[in-house]
Amino acid sequence: MKFIENDGGRAFAGYKGEAGDCVTRAIAIATESEYDVVYDALRARSVEYGEMKYNRVARRIQAKGSSPRNGSFKEVYRPYLESLGWKWVPTMGIGTGCKVHLKAEELPAGRLIVRVSKHITTVIDGILHDTYDCSREGTRCVYGYYIEE
Repeated sequence: MKFIENDGGRAFAGYKGEAGDCVTRAIAIATESEYDVVYDALRARSVEYGEMKYNRVARRIQAKGSSPRNGSFKEVYRPYLESLGWKWVPTMGIGTGCKVHLKAEELPAGRLIVRVSKHITTVIDGILHDTYDCSREGTRCVYGYYIEE
């Protein structure tokens, strides 16, 4: 799979250093949004999620600083993506084994936000856009992807 290094506008927005912000980057790249707009939206939703759901989760979010810099919960980014008109397409189920890998010929064309183990990335028309090549030479299993409806 061809790879293009892309930080989703993180450096341009003034953020420095390394971070676990793959969700923010992937959404910014796929939706062609400004990094800080996505970051702020996810941060606000993280705080809401923590306040509305469970005290234990709220403490966990507060401990992380309510910051998408350290990652985002599926329960936070999934409704955000759905509000933007993206839908989830699962490619793997419990006990089914890996059927789709992070390689161009196994994914549909278009703009995709792809979920793999412990990471989310963007694939646009078969080209991986991320800060590093996370494809593991086409062997990385895809759990599913978001695609614009």
